[in-house]
Amino acid sequence: MRNGVDKPLRVLFLSAEAAPLIKVGGLADFAGSLPARLRRMGHDVRLVLPLHPSLRPLVADAKPVARPAVSARGSSMQAEVYLIEENGAPVYLVDGPPLRASDAIYHADAGRDAPKYVFFSLAALELARSQGWKPDLVHTNDWHTAAANLWLAGHGRQDRFFRGVRSILSVHNLPYFGQNAGWALAQFGLGVPEHIPAARPASDAAEYDRFAALPFWAYSTLLPLGIASADRIITVSPSYAKEILTPEFGAGLEEYLRTQQDRIEGILNGLDQVVWDPATDAQLESNFDPATIDRRADNKLSLQKAFGLDPDPFTPLIGMVTRLDEQKGIDIALPALECWCGGGNQAAILGAGDPYLEQQCRAFAARHPGRAAVEIGYHDRLASLIYGGSDGFLIPSRYEPCGTSQMIAMRYGSLPIVRAVGGLKDTVRDASQEDGTGLTFGDASPTAAAMALGRAEEIFREPQRRDKLQLRCMDQNFDWARSAEAYLAVYRRVIAG
Repeated sequence: MRNGVDKPLRVLFLSAEAAPLIKVGGLADFAGSLPARLRRMGHDVRLVLPLHPSLRPLVADAKPVARPAVSARGSSMQAEVYLIEENGAPVYLVDGPPLRASDAIYHADAGRDAPKYVFFSLAALELARSQGWKPDLVHTNDWHTAAANLWLAGHGRQDRFFRGVRSILSVHNLPYFGQNAGWALAQFGLGVPEHIPAARPASDAAEYDRFAALPFWAYSTLLPLGIASADRIITVSPSYAKEILTPEFGAGLEEYLRTQQDRIEGILNGLDQVVWDPATDAQLESNFDPATIDRRADNKLSLQKAFGLDPDPFTPLIGMVTRLDEQKGIDIALPALECWCGGGNQAAILGAGDPYLEQQCRAFAARHPGRAAVEIGYHDRLASLIYGGSDGFLIPSRYEPCGTSQMIAMRYGSLPIVRAVGGLKDTVRDASQEDGTGLTFGDASPTAAAMALGRAEEIFREPQRRDKLQLRCMDQNFDWARSAEAYLAVYRRVIAG
């Protein structure tokens, strides 16, 4: 067990959120699943989270297990770290002055959150030092924890304890850069390291400084600094790793990322198939599996009743569970669904987000009583009923780093209708293919979405074809085991240098 291939690894895993403890988006599912899976594989992976306000009751009567100090403007700022257990695995919760001063997980202005996340990132590293536990690798996620990569690339190279510790950074949503962080970086003594060799550019030019190649605006922006610092960059799907090198998806960083593409790769996220299982989901009206799929009809009727739709098992019904924002393409979906519901079909939308888009959704539903309905917010039961009762599930995202909704929809027997980008492209194969599992379209336009819905209606009206596709969807395996093995392989390559 001590050779380089199967030696258990020590991994310090930093995230701003992790399910089921604290969840805002898909990052929480990732951080709640991957470390736990790697621990079950025999590796010492330690998950560290900020002590957000909603988590404070968990440690109300507890004493800190460590009080590491974080350097700040020539003095120090003390952190308090608490240890809890979640699903049999240890989770460390970091508290300190910048975190106690914050009243939310995220604010609209990333600069407002920068001090607490820089503090958290450095406190997590000092936690490892205080326990005498030297990680082989530090795995960070998005801009919130990128300061740890930056510290390791600079101070860490001269630090006796951390010298030789490698790092990777997972990018879950590139456009969220963590801007306006310069003052927070200065507060904690962080700056651009003098020289970090870059991956060789595609032009075969000589190596150059990774940081010198960054655009000037990135010098006070956490995610680009983390990308420049990390030994490896992982996106959450293979297609997204390629897309971020293009102007459409690169958010202004694409030219720099193309010079770094030898350090970038994509690993598709998994799905917690124990949590998302139509055979055991307590929120469903009737549980079912491929052998008892006829019970699924009960969920459709319950879905129609819950949303105030006309109860008709034969009317094709499209569902959406989504954030109501531009990225997710709700403004693309609504005009397409106007045609869909105008033709006598049904739609049920569950989500919240941009107030203007929420209003547009309500207006859409009001125009189609009995045919369309919108619930603003999120409710577990309604989400499960949409997955387990709709005939099709629409995801018209402008970009989608990975996404899990399409995986859940397939597992619950709802035909995914998706724009072929990012993780949607990697998980859904068009029904025109022999092994098709859904419907895909290319353009981010209502016309393209409407045409895909038209194809879906044809399938829904052909029971044999529909049933065959439905069962093939339910047969897909998105378990985390495959993704965990891929991450483990990256860890070993990075550690080996």
